Amino acid sequence: MTPDILMLSAAHPPDDVRIAQKEGAALAAAGFRVAHLAPGEGGARDAFGLRLLPFPAARGWAARLRGIPALARRAAALRPAAIQAHEPDSWLAGLIAARRCGARLVIDVHEHYPSRLDPRLPAPLRPVARGLLRAACRWLGARADAVVVAKAGLDDAFGGPARCTPVRNYADPVPLAPRRHAAGPVALLHLGALGRARGAFAMLDALALLPGTTRLVLAGRFTDGSEAAFRTRAAALGLDARVEIHPWMPREAALALAARCDVALVLFQPGVENHRLALPHKLFDAMLAGLPVVVPDFAEEVAAVVAEAGCGIAVDTADPARVAAALHALHDPARRAELGARGRAAALGRFGWAGEAARLVALHRGLAAGHR
Repeated sequence: MTPDILMLSAAHPPDDVRIAQKEGAALAAAGFRVAHLAPGEGGARDAFGLRLLPFPAARGWAARLRGIPALARRAAALRPAAIQAHEPDSWLAGLIAARRCGARLVIDVHEHYPSRLDPRLPAPLRPVARGLLRAACRWLGARADAVVVAKAGLDDAFGGPARCTPVRNYADPVPLAPRRHAAGPVALLHLGALGRARGAFAMLDALALLPGTTRLVLAGRFTDGSEAAFRTRAAALGLDARVEIHPWMPREAALALAARCDVALVLFQPGVENHRLALPHKLFDAMLAGLPVVVPDFAEEVAAVVAEAGCGIAVDTADPARVAAALHALHDPARRAELGARGRAAALGRFGWAGEAARLVALHRGLAAGHR
């Protein structure tokens, strides 16, 4: 198959929620032939209405950088009419491939890349690194045919709102019976990547302040190597029996698990620019499942969504006592049911994926018309 649109990834898996299950599926439903070339295992297969094309994954940033020419060759060989690339190294590979095969190039910006090196650099060097990375983003963005941004605050490195098309990570409805809140022990839920900066240890410290019947359910991977320390901390607090850890699971299974829990946690810790600008899938999946949410008060877009929907509580997530207080306030099942119903209604309406999908489809239709 020669794709109309090639989704190009250097790090995201072939079945990534945003790239394949939302964007790719929406474009395929609109009549485009879509493929996703991404690191993964197994052979080519069809899913979500598109063709998934795995290739062997590179290990580490150095290997990914060395692999840019090969990724560009793979992309150009498919001769797509348009390439939508999803990470900085795939942006560059996409640019090379587009020049070789005459494709249009769309850069899809998921994170605030000018600040990505902040945690690894001394404070005096961060402004310099941000300036260099911002210049690199602007250079690449100027050579693309379009720039798509996943959340507010990402367009400043690419020429501002006039240059960028917003396609937010809003809720993609799936058949799901929402949580029926009732009296009894409360199960707290965290979906997705785990680690210190994502609040894993704050969850334990808050759990220790809650009634002994409260459980913490985790579904995802520790991405910062802190799982052993997390388990040690849980044991030291006497929480082993109250923490339930599941491995990564497909979205349908994660949503089914969510609908068996009571409150969802999004406990990003302060000090990371990407956390301030966050708009994670897990927020909208929790809303779809009818769960009230506890979120960071400093995460501007997350807090704004929760405030507008009236579906949860924004707190200082660096303070476990305040997290625990918010969770105490959600012990009443009637209160949880009220907030959960509001969140689900907002996920199916105001914060639904349909409008975002329509904007992405219109962008590619415009590019295709110009290409012809």
